[in-house]
Amino acid sequence: MADLSTVFTGIRFDNPFLLASAPPTESDANIMRAFDAGWGGVVCKTIGLHPVTNVKGPKTKFLRADNGQTRLSMNRRPDTTLMASWNWELISDKPLDWWIGKLAKIKKAYPNKVLVASIMAGSGNDKELHNWQLLTKAMQDEGCDAVELNFSCPHMDRVDMGSNVGKDKVLCSVVTQAVKEVARIPVWVKLTPATANIVVEAEACFRGGADAVSSTNTFPSLPLIDPETLEFEMNVEGQVSPGGLGGPAILPLSLAKMAQLTKAFPDKEFSGIGGISTFDHALSYFLLGCGTAQVCTAAMLDHAVGPNVIRELLAGMTAFLEKNASRGWKSLADFRGLRRERIVPHSQIKRPDQAGYHGGYEEEHEGYAKPEAPLASTERR
Repeated sequence: MADLSTVFTGIRFDNPFLLASAPPTESDANIMRAFDAGWGGVVCKTIGLHPVTNVKGPKTKFLRADNGQTRLSMNRRPDTTLMASWNWELISDKPLDWWIGKLAKIKKAYPNKVLVASIMAGSGNDKELHNWQLLTKAMQDEGCDAVELNFSCPHMDRVDMGSNVGKDKVLCSVVTQAVKEVARIPVWVKLTPATANIVVEAEACFRGGADAVSSTNTFPSLPLIDPETLEFEMNVEGQVSPGGLGGPAILPLSLAKMAQLTKAFPDKEFSGIGGISTFDHALSYFLLGCGTAQVCTAAMLDHAVGPNVIRELLAGMTAFLEKNASRGWKSLADFRGLRRERIVPHSQIKRPDQAGYHGGYEEEHEGYAKPEAPLASTERR
């Protein structure tokens, strides 16, 4: 029989599918609805200590393409296909006191479901490091199973938060280490894709003691300009700021980031995020080495918490395991990471005349350095 359960960072999940930290998980009612729908875990909307006020008007819209045409627009119209979501929402605007008690109530009602608390504070001074610790202790006192450190939000209104932490390897390590000093539960770190080499920041997080890395958050982007009005399709009184692009459009981009991570750290644990709406999408993350998969955009478009999405994910995984039962595959552990080693440097992709190709270098030509052999993952660490 197919076994959909999995163990990730020492926590048992009845299935490997989670609702990601996002608008669908910003209330206790939604989180409980998500558990009723069948999600194995929920990462709550990021909780902080500083005052939060979101922008005036809509915070999220969806980019669609006209079927059979090239037009892209956020404007609602018939005969279109979803391409992406776009948001410039900040973290939860509800204070810590609002969450205290509610998280404990959720965990008491769903003791076998996994509740992960996303948290965020500032960086760069002892007060802010203490705030990370205060949030961590509050979340574990509520009974949360893990915390996910938000080093990835692309549009925080403070320069010492979110993706600005995730772009700085020193801050990644220092903040993670501060949290691990007080944590009695697993610590995950959610990284930003807006960095030159995500492996550098991940290595810093693992050095600080992170139990897992979640990748990736949304990609920084701007909404399109309407050719008729010459206004940005998402704006407040004509003004716009970069927001986060998610949904189907970022699936290949997020997979590329995840491949970098799982290749560099094959013995570490990763939660895959970005563009997942079906089991086929999640399967790509699993085959790269992920132990869980998180969903946002698809769920937002399906009754906010994705009852039909999780139903398809569970049915898809069950069918996949049954189809591959002859291989001895009974659970995620049997095929996780199976395609990770297929990803190689471009120079190692076969050329028509392999013997005459030297990785773009000219053989024994004065002035050219010899190509170096790629480092093994252990050497990179």
